[in-house]
Amino acid sequence: MTRTDSDTWDPASSVGTTATMVAAARALASRAPDPLFDDPFAAPLVRAVGLDFFTRLVDGEVEVNDIDGAGAEFMAHLIAVRTRFFDDFFVGATTAGIRQAVILASGLDSRSYRLPWPDGCVVYEIDQPQVIEFKTTTMATLGAAPAAELRAVGVDLREDWPKALRDSGFDSSQPTAFSAEGLLVYLPPDAQDRLFDDITALSAAGSSLATEYHPDGAATIGERSKAISRQFGERGANVDISDLFYSGERHHVVNYLAERGWQVSARTRPEVFAAYGREFPDTDLLTPMRDSLAIVATRN
Repeated sequence: MTRTDSDTWDPASSVGTTATMVAAARALASRAPDPLFDDPFAAPLVRAVGLDFFTRLVDGEVEVNDIDGAGAEFMAHLIAVRTRFFDDFFVGATTAGIRQAVILASGLDSRSYRLPWPDGCVVYEIDQPQVIEFKTTTMATLGAAPAAELRAVGVDLREDWPKALRDSGFDSSQPTAFSAEGLLVYLPPDAQDRLFDDITALSAAGSSLATEYHPDGAATIGERSKAISRQFGERGANVDISDLFYSGERHHVVNYLAERGWQVSARTRPEVFAAYGREFPDTDLLTPMRDSLAIVATRN
């Protein structure tokens, strides 16, 4: 599907299918030996979306063996580490006293339901209105209750989401933990800059931000994504993930944030894997991803 500046989606279409794919990967990762986290909501959410391939995947009806590091097995390993990284970010932020969190492009993420949020925490989830409506309705049907005060905000991140956030009660005078997980390549380069400018404007001193950065943008992960899409296609899925990326030269996130008053630390993907006792696969297809960065920044 060709992207446009005003395209929209639900969890079964366009960019929304990637949220469903990631939820399926979380379901697989949750039941792996020695799992890094437990997401009991991932599989039920995938089933509720109703995309046949991903439903069969979480139900164990599709083989997950990979070829050269592409496919569902690698996706589960990748998402396991990425999920734990962002889980730990939020747990660390609340341990440090932050009581306001914003999950950008929340998709089918269930952190507001499954993390041990301290009393008084308010979690804002921002995504397309159709995605927000779907997850809110489905979680209620499942009988799931948020573990914090949850305020879901249905708005496109290419629009005036800071206003929508404030209208939902967000207090910019309080330190906040922001996450932008698996998001940037789905934004045009200029929208990426606006996103970080908006986060900076909303961030009181002591706020924190976790995100990822691929130095070559869509080119870095495009080939791997096409390989994954081919393997999924051979098993009945009809989605080309790479068609959903925005190309174009981007500002380096570490430098961009540092120039705007953030104290930034970054680790390569293999370093993050190693921190959780995992080894990043050494294959030609995945070599470009070794320079991808996991970033945590603190507002001075």
